[in-house]
Amino acid sequence: MTKTQIQIHNEADLCHIEIEGTIGVPEEWQFEDPDSRVATYERFREAVQRIAAIEAKEVLVTIRSTGGDVNDALLIHDALRQLDGRVITRCYGYTASAATIIAQAASEGCRELSANALYLIHRATCSTEGNADELESQIALLQATDDRLASLYADRSGKPREQFEALMAENGGNGRWLSPEEAVEAGLADRIIGQAVETPSFAQNLTAGLQRLARAIGIRPHEALPEDRNILHFDRAEEELQRRAVNLMQQGQKGVHATDVAPTEDPSLGDTMPTANDRAYAHDVKAFRK
Repeated sequence: MTKTQIQIHNEADLCHIEIEGTIGVPEEWQFEDPDSRVATYERFREAVQRIAAIEAKEVLVTIRSTGGDVNDALLIHDALRQLDGRVITRCYGYTASAATIIAQAASEGCRELSANALYLIHRATCSTEGNADELESQIALLQATDDRLASLYADRSGKPREQFEALMAENGGNGRWLSPEEAVEAGLADRIIGQAVETPSFAQNLTAGLQRLARAIGIRPHEALPEDRNILHFDRAEEELQRRAVNLMQQGQKGVHATDVAPTEDPSLGDTMPTANDRAYAHDVKAFRK
């Protein structure tokens, strides 16, 4: 059985919380011995209280989990949301189910997702037994949980709740694994980390250079080009930019002239410049002749 791992490393300005493994463990999975029980509320309460007491200016929550118990995830989510500092959630690997609830606890714009991660939200599930009335009670709880989670996702994303209800309901309520780009587009994450930095192409550098030149000589940068045109297509404004650039270059060339120097400072080609010893020797010869 995978146990939940919550490690809290608290410093003055930064607190790092690491959450790995299953988020909580349902009651029916517990051992009878209280010391052997793991992640129900009684065991989670201490960790939640420690999280709520954090006073660091910035809290980084690293999440490596495929989910678990919704109740425990909501407890951690609410504890993080109550902190005064800036909260960053950073998800790696398979991020699913209850783990996505904790990921929503980040401050505005601080929900990060690894470029190699996969993200999954789905309808709530449970294991139960009993008579018809008991089963109806569980169905009502599952429906209420789905409503609560769809609202939570909608609140953080600013998008309609129906969008998340539809995502959660895909594949018979099991949801669909989203790529990092899809998760950001859906509003479930704010930015992707670990992506390769693109090097500007020659055409991009050339375009940027022309735009800087246009601003320097007082020409308004041209509007975005149509898709069927590229930097090699010039209209009248671009031709004017090119013409003025050539004029500027020609004017600059006219102002260039050779540096004026005295004849002794500019020996003819092939003449040998006397060394310091040569000049001293010549001076002594003149002195002796006098």
